[in-house]
This record gives sequence, structure tokens and C-alpha cells, in this order.
Amino acid sequence: MLKEFKTFILRGNVVDLAVGIVIGAAFGAVVTALVKDLITPLVGILGKFNFSALHFVINKSNFLIGDFLNAVISFVILAAVIFFFVVKPVNSLVSKTKKNAPVADPTTKKCQYCASEIAIEATRCPYCTSDLVEP
Repeated sequence: MLKEFKTFILRGNVVDLAVGIVIGAAFGAVVTALVKDLITPLVGILGKFNFSALHFVINKSNFLIGDFLNAVISFVILAAVIFFFVVKPVNSLVSKTKKNAPVADPTTKKCQYCASEIAIEATRCPYCTSDLVEP
């Protein structure tokens, strides 16, 4: 059982997933800091307000809508960065390295009398029972 566990852990998928999660969490923290410390103040200059301080109160409950806006902006920036710097280059690389698959030989043909799909080796159509003449 220990040998099976070792094989499972050392498979490429598990290690790649673990590395991806750790790097993703670190990258998320960087993007959150970017939005909170740089982009939000820049937008605040234009609108003369700070998103993180934006809130409203209902029945003594404080709703921090500014923090939510910061999270939305962080998500959009993170998604854009991942799309443009990870997904697009990987898709481009995969499409360049993908070889054209050879076309497989056909396994069926059409009956010249009833247009049914039949096996390529057939000499008589199983549907209309006509003798098949090779063209």
C-alpha cells in the first residue's frame, strides 16, 4: 500500500497541481496588493474617493462595498493576466507543436444503388441486396 501511495504522489499530475495551487495563491496575493495599493488609489484620484472606505449601513450593519469592489477588480486583473500571459501563449505553443494527424483509411462506403453506408469489403449491399460493381 505504501508503494502505491508513493507512485500516486510522484505522478506528474499531483505534483503539477500542488505547484500550481501554491503559485496561484502567491500570484493572487500579488494581484490583490497591486489592486489595493496601486490601482485603487489611481482610480480614486480620478473620482476623489477610496474604494476601501466605501460602505453603507443598514440597521447598524456595516456593508463594506469598497472591499467587494477591490476583490472584483483583483479578479478581473488576475483573469486578464492569466489569459494573456498563460492561456494564450500555451495555446499558441500547443497549436505550433501539434502535428497533423494522418487521415485514417475509410472503413465504410456508400452503396451505389440505395446510398446506405456499408462495409468497405462488402460485395453485396445488405440493405438492397444489389451486387456492388467496383467503379
